[in-house]
Amino acid sequence: MYGALAGDICGSIYEWNNRKTETPEKINLIDDECQFTDDSVLTIGVADALLSGGDYKAGIVTWARKYPHSGYGGSFRKWFKEENPQPYNSWGNGSAMRVSPVGWAFGTLEETLDAAKKSAEVTHNHPEGIKGAQATAAAIFLARNGKSKAEIKEYVEKEFAYNLDEDLGELRKTYTFDESCQGTVPPAIMAFLVSNDFVHAIQIAISLGGDTDTLACITGSIAEAFYKEIPAKLAGFINAKISGDMKQVIKRFHEKYLQVFGLDYYIK
Repeated sequence: MYGALAGDICGSIYEWNNRKTETPEKINLIDDECQFTDDSVLTIGVADALLSGGDYKAGIVTWARKYPHSGYGGSFRKWFKEENPQPYNSWGNGSAMRVSPVGWAFGTLEETLDAAKKSAEVTHNHPEGIKGAQATAAAIFLARNGKSKAEIKEYVEKEFAYNLDEDLGELRKTYTFDESCQGTVPPAIMAFLVSNDFVHAIQIAISLGGDTDTLACITGSIAEAFYKEIPAKLAGFINAKISGDMKQVIKRFHEKYLQVFGLDYYIK
């Protein structure tokens, strides 16, 4: 989950100022202008829902209303302001960027897929919206349980029919802003697959251009589960960028679901 916040925050300054480059390792991730966006807010909303019994709509609505000016899309903004919000058949990447807590919270892949679907369909009940959330959560689940990159790739390709063989150098030349799950989740997973470590994964995602905060959010959520390490300097930077109420949820989530993994960069 923390990796998703890191990707969102570090990618935030590049969303409208894309940094397409063949040398992603040169991209700076620590900048005073970085800030959390809707990706982080709604990730916290899903985590809070899991801690409170699994009412995803309540968690998402509550946190969106806490931070109503965090860069939401028009349809979602209208949704969380309604008295009784209903799904609006979205296939956007919002379902995938907020799903990372689900990838850590369950003991089986089947439970993870079911919870990812439920977390998505409160808004994104289109098949592509559900698929994007499930593919992301499944990749996190497999990564945290020690599966190799080849095994993660094979599973995602087989179960979700995503093409993860495209050359990122070629994709980078033509990739543009894409709010869809089908246009965001595969590149985000591919960025993870070719990375050397957590930082490198975030840098590669940002280097593709487009919706950089969401790309890096999804990539970071998987990379964290696989590498199980975020450098102290970067973790400290993220800690300084998130709010106190977010930190409280993160701490509770870590205590309930993540202590077993020995991750020591979470907020104490």
